Amino acid sequence: MAQIFTNYLLPVALAAVAVVLLFGLWNMMRGGNPNTSQKLMRWRVGLQFVAICIAMIAVWLMSHK
Repeated sequence: MAQIFTNYLLPVALAAVAVVLLFGLWNMMRGGNPNTSQKLMRWRVGLQFVAICIAMIAVWLMSHK
């Protein structure tokens, strides 16, 4: 079960964080709407929380084999 988290869910969550981060940075660099940048950075924080939760669940599952 822990392998599902570490092999599939965690990489997807980390990729989602990276994509939102890059979109936010791209928007700021090109001088886009500041509200869009704020929204993207809020999404990034939420996705980071999800990624950390997935990592902690995987660690917990691996320790309870």
